[in-house]
Amino acid sequence: MKLKELREENNFTQSQIAEYLNIKQNTYSQYENEKRQLPIDALIKLAKFYKVTTDYILGLED
Repeated sequence: MKLKELREENNFTQSQIAEYLNIKQNTYSQYENEKRQLPIDALIKLAKFYKVTTDYILGLED
């Protein structure tokens, strides 16, 4: 997944993105490190937030 790359390119902290998703920072960190599966609703919300496709976030397209 490209979550960390997108977050860093846009100068956000994990805490800021976690707050946007209404989750704890630790939970978001687990998504970035692929220790926990990103829920579909969060995937869609992040794709809209970053203005990219869900496939891009998942690493299925460049």
